[in-house]
Amino acid sequence: MPTSSLNIAKVAYERACEHDSEGRESAAVVEYEVALPLIDTLTEEDQRGLLLGLGSTYRCLGRYEESLALFNQAIGRFPDAKEYPAFRALTKFNLGDNKAAVEDLLILLLDTTVDANILKYERPLRFYSDKLDQTWTDPT
Repeated sequence: MPTSSLNIAKVAYERACEHDSEGRESAAVVEYEVALPLIDTLTEEDQRGLLLGLGSTYRCLGRYEESLALFNQAIGRFPDAKEYPAFRALTKFNLGDNKAAVEDLLILLLDTTVDANILKYERPLRFYSDKLDQTWTDPT
């Protein structure tokens, strides 16, 4: 990519971050959306920040479907990044998909915790993570 694309993307991303930190979400979205088509010109750290910032800002503005789509895209692009499932869970909650939100958070907890008392129950927690509303009856 030409250097000018890098500069445009970097400046737009930095402006978006400034607007976000000032609580000016609508202005931030405009800048994030300028940078998004040029995302490949940014460093990996900035790419991750751009996707997180835009997805989170969409959510803050009530643009939940766009937020969910962007977080899904981010997870596809950076599958080992743990920040996206956390923010995607917030969006899923906003969309009324509480079961999926809790599942995301539970798996994230199990993937990232070092707490021995939680890890002791990792197997059953993973088993139940996608069966949150299921009940079992005694076979007797």
